[in-house]
Amino acid sequence: MATAHSFDVVSDVDMQEVDNAINQALKEIKQRYDFKNTITEIKLGKEDIKIISDDDFKLKSVIEVLIAKLIKRGISGKALDLGKQDVATLGSARQTAKIIKGISTEKAKKIIAEIKSSKIKVQAQIMDNQLRISGKNLDDLQEVMALIKSKDFDIALQFTNFR
Repeated sequence: MATAHSFDVVSDVDMQEVDNAINQALKEIKQRYDFKNTITEIKLGKEDIKIISDDDFKLKSVIEVLIAKLIKRGISGKALDLGKQDVATLGSARQTAKIIKGISTEKAKKIIAEIKSSKIKVQAQIMDNQLRISGKNLDDLQEVMALIKSKDFDIALQFTNFR
């Protein structure tokens, strides 16, 4: 009797870790000499992060520090979608980074197409904002995991519910 095995491919972000990364980034920025006497803010919203600094160069430095802290906390830099940079009051620069949660339908279709083109004997289905990969052989599922990890889909992916 063959039993079906499966796992889920998700794109999830731990918001507590994002908050911790923001606090660490702010702490580092307060201690850095090049940010002395500057107005630099990082504010966490429900679905985004607002970043404000004195000029374009400092804004890019703040984003680099923030992404480094996110990576240290186990969150991929691909989990942020950096928006367009705006000019705020008094010449300061502002940017909003959207936090990506869930796999969009178009990205899911790209992942499924990649799995189907590999000719591995598994079934893939889109379930809301995640993918479920199922198959009879555990080795096939692990091969699919390796395939997904090897390709770049411009999204942070995790594997859960491996059964």
